[in-house]
Amino acid sequence: MWLLLVPLKLRYMLLSTALIGFGISAALSWLWPHNMHLLAVPLVFFGFFSAVGLRDLFQPRHAILRNYPITAHLRFLFEKIRPEMRQYFFEDDKDGMPFPRDKRAIVYQRAKGALDKRPFGTTYDVYQSHYEWLHHSIAPKEVAHEPFRVKIGGADCTQPYLASVLNISAMSYGSLSANAVRSLNKGAKMGGFAHDTGEGGYTPYHAEHGGDIIWELGSGYFGCRNADGTFAPDKFAEVAANSQIKMVELKLSQGAKPGHGGVLPAAKVTAEIARIRGIPFGEDCISPAKHSAFSTPIEMMHFIAEMRRLSGGKPAGFKLCIGHPWEFMAIVKAMLETGITPDFIVVDGTEGGTGAAPLEFMDHLGMPLRDGLTFVHSTLIGAGLRDRIKIGASGKIISGFDMARVMALGADWCNVARGFMFAVGCIQAQQCHTGECPTGVTSQDRTRQRAVVVSDKSVRVANFHRETVKALGELVAAAGLETPRELSPHHFMRRVAADSIVTLADLYKVLAPGELLSGSISDERMRIAWSMAQAGSFAPIDAAAGEAMRNSWRAPIFPAGEALRVSAAASQSTS
Repeated sequence: MWLLLVPLKLRYMLLSTALIGFGISAALSWLWPHNMHLLAVPLVFFGFFSAVGLRDLFQPRHAILRNYPITAHLRFLFEKIRPEMRQYFFEDDKDGMPFPRDKRAIVYQRAKGALDKRPFGTTYDVYQSHYEWLHHSIAPKEVAHEPFRVKIGGADCTQPYLASVLNISAMSYGSLSANAVRSLNKGAKMGGFAHDTGEGGYTPYHAEHGGDIIWELGSGYFGCRNADGTFAPDKFAEVAANSQIKMVELKLSQGAKPGHGGVLPAAKVTAEIARIRGIPFGEDCISPAKHSAFSTPIEMMHFIAEMRRLSGGKPAGFKLCIGHPWEFMAIVKAMLETGITPDFIVVDGTEGGTGAAPLEFMDHLGMPLRDGLTFVHSTLIGAGLRDRIKIGASGKIISGFDMARVMALGADWCNVARGFMFAVGCIQAQQCHTGECPTGVTSQDRTRQRAVVVSDKSVRVANFHRETVKALGELVAAAGLETPRELSPHHFMRRVAADSIVTLADLYKVLAPGELLSGSISDERMRIAWSMAQAGSFAPIDAAAGEAMRNSWRAPIFPAGEALRVSAAASQSTS
């Protein structure tokens, strides 16, 4: 009996209606065949939904379709358009992720040369925890009109590079479309700044407009690999000799997926990309998680020296996201032992972007930029090497304030990826990994990437760079300084509670020059990590020290005065 009542249940009503409608339409078509032209539409309409409903009812994969035939397709439709609905109708200017609407808007406006000012006052709650600001001066300086530059290249570098303080971060051809790469490089040429190739290598699209190139070399060694995937020195030397390539960069890890290796989904591996990279066509391109050219910090230093030599003396350095602190310190010890130092280090934060990565890696692996940057900066100071090595920073940098903050924490220049993607036309649809980017920025579909008009987007890239560096200069001048190099952590304040503020100097402690070499290290965490590091291996020396290290990093990150204030407040509340 219950089986007969099933079609009358509300969740089956659409299917029941479709079947009844189809049956009536079929009967009328049989009875009055001369009126078929009138009955064809309802016959096809009800027939289609009857077929869909019956398929839903008996298919084994989706439980919700079996219980709600036809109706449940609305769920899949709403789920598909949810990001767009949220972005266009429900998202506040400050709460969009990864980038809120106001950050995206400032890029679009500066790229288009539109008005980038705001009316009526800040929309931030300035008394909320984590609000940050820069101290201004009563006697501001004149805004510098010349572009801010940093010279990269140490004593062993015969072709140093005078880089802009704002450059295009690593994004590979493959992750980006050909027209996006063309637009970025032409914009870099117009604006006089550098374009990092990403680990996908130097391609004809990077070469087309002649913008300055930073060639990134990942564990896949794309563009200079042997048939077995190992590093090919002769091929590297041949490519690196190109005058367009200004620096060579060894990629150890990426902030969004450290320890994983690069990922280019099969949907984006075209025959051309397979040929350029030397990989199978139509298969996922996954770089090894670690390099085969070296296995110890000392070997890594010799490899960087070899990269510098093979490139003809161009600046050679490496990029990483900080993980185990003793591993970076092991690299620093290898620098001291071998006497080989990189010309630069790029610190990538876990908040950095990617075209494709596992969720766990994006959300919970790697050190955030400010923490990693301060750690690298402090370690190099403590080892007496900071004046020999320049530091770049990348990870969710968009505005002049973002640049000023990381430069105060130790960066010499900034790399930006997604900001320049916005300038090219990205709308944060987050379809990068599917090959179906709606604006063609990350798609290898030629019918999609034609939407990126190089002559227009390259101008926007140059505009965004110019206006952002201009905004940085205005902030620096307002603080009473002449160059970004004068910024320091004590210029920046952060509210840590409704009634408490601290400087970034309080939050991010830095060692004294040569402190790591003196044997008397004030920071317990740094002391333990330094004692665990060894130049001959990335592995820690002592497991017991590792446990002490883990315990030391559990300590609260409060300045001494703030800790006393919190303790006193707690005492008063209990008395």
